[in-house]
Amino acid sequence: MTFNPSDGSTSLGAASEYLTFFIAGEEYAVSLTHVREVIPYETVTRVPGMPDAIRGVTNLRGSVVAVVDLAIKFRLPAIPVTARTGIVLVESKIDDNPVLMGLMTEEVGQVLALGEGELLSPPSFGAPIRTDFLVGMAQVGKKFALVLDIERVLSPKELLSDDVLEALNDEPSVETKSSPEVDDEWEAPASQPEDASALTAGEGA
Repeated sequence: MTFNPSDGSTSLGAASEYLTFFIAGEEYAVSLTHVREVIPYETVTRVPGMPDAIRGVTNLRGSVVAVVDLAIKFRLPAIPVTARTGIVLVESKIDDNPVLMGLMTEEVGQVLALGEGELLSPPSFGAPIRTDFLVGMAQVGKKFALVLDIERVLSPKELLSDDVLEALNDEPSVETKSSPEVDDEWEAPASQPEDASALTAGEGA
């Protein structure tokens, strides 16, 4: 199911919504204005010459989408593949052109609605990642989700070289085959947070 971006943002002063997910046990968030879809981690094909943070590419209804392991980008251990592993498809901009990329996640969390002033400033110290990757923090119970500046995190300067981007954009299709690190059958999680389940791609999407 494709997520309608108009459902994820509201006018200035009203609530803004964020999707949370987990990387290395830490809860992160990204604005729903960037989120297009959530799919299970099933088939990812490795591509030689890609940066380490690119786990590979997946074929999404005939379109090639790069799958990014932000744990590697953040200098953390690679995300293990489990039954709860998912891919959050986000739209970023490269040279003012929209580009769809997949964020590999340990688990999808929930949708947060934050009113004006509820998005707190990034921590000045103690964050597990560079603070310039963050736009703020959102309180989740007694903890905080770190809200990513996704366009900065996925910028060519931070993630990709120009020649890799050109090769990816010129690639018409990728042969679908199971990654050796993924089981033949992906098992759906036993349960998901109610809010986030509405974004998960259904069978036959």
